[in-house]
Amino acid sequence: MSIPLKSSDDLQAGLRGWQKDAYHEYFKQPRRDFLLVATPGAGKTTYALTVAAELLARREVATLTIVTPTEHLKHQWAESAARFGIAIDSEYKNAQGRAGADFAGVAVTYAQVAAHPMLHRQRTENRRMLVIFDEIHHAGDAMSWGDAVKEAFDPARRRLALTGTPFRSDANPIPFVTYIDEPGGGRRSSSDYVYGYAPALEDGVVRPVIFLAYSGEMRWRTRAGDEITATLGTPMTKDQIAQAWRTALDPAGEWVSRVLEAADKRLTEVRRGMPDAGGLVIAGDHEDARAYAALLRGLTGKRPTVVLSDDPAASKKISAFAASGDRWMVAVRMVSEGVDIPRLAVGVYATSVSTALFFAQAVGRFVRVRRRGETASVFLPSVPVLLGYAAELEAERDHVLRHPGDSPEEEEFAEAQRERNTPDTFDDGPAFQALNASAHFDRVLYDGGEFGTATAAGSPEEEDFLGLPGLLEPDQVRTLLRTRQSAQLTARSQAAAAPAAANNAAGAPAEAPQAPAVSRQVLTTMRKELNGLVGAWSHRTGQPHGVIHAELRRTCGGPQLPQATADQIQARIDTIRRWAVSGR
Repeated sequence: MSIPLKSSDDLQAGLRGWQKDAYHEYFKQPRRDFLLVATPGAGKTTYALTVAAELLARREVATLTIVTPTEHLKHQWAESAARFGIAIDSEYKNAQGRAGADFAGVAVTYAQVAAHPMLHRQRTENRRMLVIFDEIHHAGDAMSWGDAVKEAFDPARRRLALTGTPFRSDANPIPFVTYIDEPGGGRRSSSDYVYGYAPALEDGVVRPVIFLAYSGEMRWRTRAGDEITATLGTPMTKDQIAQAWRTALDPAGEWVSRVLEAADKRLTEVRRGMPDAGGLVIAGDHEDARAYAALLRGLTGKRPTVVLSDDPAASKKISAFAASGDRWMVAVRMVSEGVDIPRLAVGVYATSVSTALFFAQAVGRFVRVRRRGETASVFLPSVPVLLGYAAELEAERDHVLRHPGDSPEEEEFAEAQRERNTPDTFDDGPAFQALNASAHFDRVLYDGGEFGTATAAGSPEEEDFLGLPGLLEPDQVRTLLRTRQSAQLTARSQAAAAPAAANNAAGAPAEAPQAPAVSRQVLTTMRKELNGLVGAWSHRTGQPHGVIHAELRRTCGGPQLPQATADQIQARIDTIRRWAVSGR
């Protein structure tokens, strides 16, 4: 076992600014538990190993246990630790009992701990141990997992918990996380250090993310034999949204083919500035993953890497893709969290998972920056819940625990999330047959704003956004998006005015003037104003944003925010302002 005998200054020499701040915060006072919340791609692994190296050098701990969500991440942590001179056994099995003397510690999965918590407790009790929990929220995946983690590592000398997404879609408490009582009976997680996406973007630590949303006309047949046609993104019932979403993701339909074609064009543009840039399609199940891979092979002439959850070679495939210059990988959840492939710059969200947690994890695969100016592009269906997550990318969330029945609106919201979360194939939902799925470019979402005008896939307007340079600073992205949207709106206005001018010249009677349409820019401003008011009300009352939005919809009527008109949004703004004045 080789422990780096470096001074604290040497250990901190390669740290980013936020990592140094968090390092000093950790050692400011002796503490047993420390929860770090840092946006995906910010460098949590480097930070944790720097702290571990310092604790080992001070001999405050004698061994490490690193707990990860997946097998692949065990090996990834071991490789990173080796660069610090810390030997970690990522092949450790429960059946071994004691770890080899050549190693400073082991890497295990949460499932591995849950399979034999007493074994890991004995290991913890026998030596001064630092436990690093990678993505600690996974310890709450099941009550049994949380109980096992608590039993196994309760005697640990030090515990360092890491997460990029501390919130969960359920109310299972996360072990070794401090919760603070809130008005109304809930409890909110308390972090020791937070480094969110917004400051990370400002510091150039992560890439700006451009979301490209695609709508289209979906047609399907229900179990009763009725044929339904609806446009993705328009107001629908919960079941209809699920069925329209599934129709869009059908590999046999036009929507997926068009979106993959657009994503590949975008990847080509990005590779002009990032020659090794790669793309990732996140699929819902094995069958769809293979079908999407076949479509990509037809587009590019090359077979993409396909990673399936039951593939014993999955970890090797991910590592090989990370080190290659290949264009595309298709995966089923395997690359949704923690896996470090910095060259990933283009993504396609082709799964029906609809929780904020998974969406944040998925987007986190594309934000790992290598040099300033790199951008990330994520293609997604125009489904209201996804558009909402994309618009609120910079929001910081905590894990909130509430007793069942304390907030019926929140329970209803959470239940709606769960129903669309698993399984991806909607096997438990209403039976139907996808018939047809067209695609058109809907909009671009960036920095809480919306840009672009709905247009056909393959049109010059779509090309304007697919052809954005792959190397841009965040403010340059914003400026370019505004410029291109303004040019498109001007061109459309001129095209619409031309026939009227021709008719007037020919002596045709002038039509009655119409009320001016509200521009997308005005709608975006109003949505940001409403979201800001909702955030302030949430801070004041402790209610989650989703619950507040749901109550505003019940009070004022209308669809979800991405589909609401200017009048509907203004009514909600006026309503929440009245709440604030009356102290409701």
